[in-house]
Amino acid sequence: MTLNADKPFDPPKRLGVVSFLNARPLVEGLDAAPGIELTYDVPSRLPELLDTLRVDVALAPVINLARHPGEWEIVSDGCIGCDGETLTVRVFSRVRPAEITHLCVDGDSHTSVALAAVVWNEMYGTQLQIRPLQLDQPPSPSADEAVLLIGDKVVTRRPQGFDHEIDLGEAWRNLTGLPFVFAAWTRRVGNDVGPLPQLLQKARDRGVARAADIAREQGPAKGWPTEIAVRYLTEFLTFKLTPRHRTGLELFLELAAKWGIVPRPTQSVFA
Repeated sequence: MTLNADKPFDPPKRLGVVSFLNARPLVEGLDAAPGIELTYDVPSRLPELLDTLRVDVALAPVINLARHPGEWEIVSDGCIGCDGETLTVRVFSRVRPAEITHLCVDGDSHTSVALAAVVWNEMYGTQLQIRPLQLDQPPSPSADEAVLLIGDKVVTRRPQGFDHEIDLGEAWRNLTGLPFVFAAWTRRVGNDVGPLPQLLQKARDRGVARAADIAREQGPAKGWPTEIAVRYLTEFLTFKLTPRHRTGLELFLELAAKWGIVPRPTQSVFA
């Protein structure tokens, strides 16, 4: 499906998009699509844009779906996910994972913070004490603390002085054997977005086909070494909500409810 230049959305459809490199394959060509407006921001700020109707659809952190039961729903099979290591969702620690008790968390993230809490409860029986991390300062936690970072900064401003790294996508796969979904295209229930879901799927398909080119074109501008950016978009990430991804997402929300992070699901988050 394509939109004819003389038949744009009227009024325009507004999309809230993750500002990191990992979202670029999902919006391939949409910057030039008639009747489409893109707003870029870090993942943690997109839910507010959706909640206040400043965007019609947002690439929202999936944990926020559980915080808006019956109000939000996934409207496309495009997502930011993984089936193992992510490269850019990592816990850095000076002690072994089983010894971590406190976690300083990246304020750009919602889902990853919840994922860390689930992983440590399930794998180590530890209820992490969580506090915000000051992103404008180098991470300097005390001996029993660790640092959770997400996004481009994990590669472009890699923290130093840590003996252990735990990739949360890989930890989830080891725990469950399933893929993980960090963000998905989401709308408020009842907001008619017309053929936008099909347009998003077409954009994703174009972006996946051009992922290596996108990495070469946009990775260096964000501070990424080109070779790592190409591997990131073509090998580490997944962009489609397959049945296995759906199962992984539903299990994550169930476990997050089990540990009191979100309310227990009462209905599907899928439209």
